[in-house]
Formats: sequence, structure tokens, C-alpha cells
Amino acid sequence: MDITPTDLPEVLMLTPRRFGDSRGFFSETWNAARMAEAGLDLTFVQDNQSYSEAPGTLRGLHFQAPPHAQGKLVRCGRGRLWDVAVDFRPGSPRFGHWVGVELSFENGRQLWIPPGFLHGFVTREPGTEICYKCTDFYAAEAEGAVCWDDPDLAIDWGVDRPVLSDKDASAPRWRDVQSPFTGTEGMA
Repeated sequence: MDITPTDLPEVLMLTPRRFGDSRGFFSETWNAARMAEAGLDLTFVQDNQSYSEAPGTLRGLHFQAPPHAQGKLVRCGRGRLWDVAVDFRPGSPRFGHWVGVELSFENGRQLWIPPGFLHGFVTREPGTEICYKCTDFYAAEAEGAVCWDDPDLAIDWGVDRPVLSDKDASAPRWRDVQSPFTGTEGMA
């Protein structure tokens, strides 16, 4: 497995090896022992899957507050998407900075997003599926969101009029949301 830091060093791109032949390929997408050897000693408690029929479907920017903060290991099971993480830790020198990575079935990349980061994605192809492992259980009382097109973040989503849920369309602005994080989550 190739593990590469992004411009936000706590957010990592993981690219599993694929072993292919005329039938297709095999890829080990997670191995706790190998990841612990690489410094990612994580326990996942929930797997999620999201399917979006239309290209331009945008979900995010979401977070779960402590004590239910979630780290996520995200991959694309089918299609292609633009995955975004935003540093939401007030004590971080990169507070408010974002990184985006294309994840697709073809490239097999995964993105590790530790607790303390906002997460969102936009689909680039019809019938796109995203799969992700979480380090904590979903807790409705801990969920929060920030507006996807907030000018203070200036995220380049590559889409002007995305397909949004009502909740994401009415999410508050960056400057109106107080981060629940201490600033040290995800730091090595």
C-alpha cells in the first residue's frame, strides 16, 4: 500500500496494490496490522455506502462533534468523485485550509480523513458509489455541517449548480459555526 500525505499532512492518500489478470483484479483495501506498522493504528466501527445517480451530486461539508468525532477512510466503489477535507481544528496552523482528491473505481485511491476535519464530495459520473469506514458510530445529536460554497473556504468543486439535499443547501456559513474540536485531533 502506498501512503502519501496531502497538502494537509494529517489527511492521507492510500493507494492499495491491485493484482490483476484476464478476470479482473484483487486488492486489499484495509489490513489493520499493515496499517498499524505504517502508523495508522485505527479501529473502525461502522461502514457506510452512499450511491448517487446524477453527476454533480454534492454531499457535505459534514462533521461529527466530540465525543462522537469520526475519522473516515473513503474510497469510490463505482464511478468517480471529488473528495474534499477541510481542517476544522482551531489550533491547527492549517485551520480553514482544504484539500481535494479525485477518487475513482479506476484509480483505486482512498482518502484517510481524521477527526477534526469537515468532509464532503461531489460525484463526477452517473451511478457513483462512495464507501467509507468510520472510527465512531453515527450520532445524530453530534452532527454538524458547513455550507459547501462558503466564500471564506473558496473550495473548487468543479460544479456551479450541484444536486443538494435540503440540509446541505441550508447549512450555515463557515464564520457562523464554532468548531467543537480542540485543535490537536489527527496530529502526529
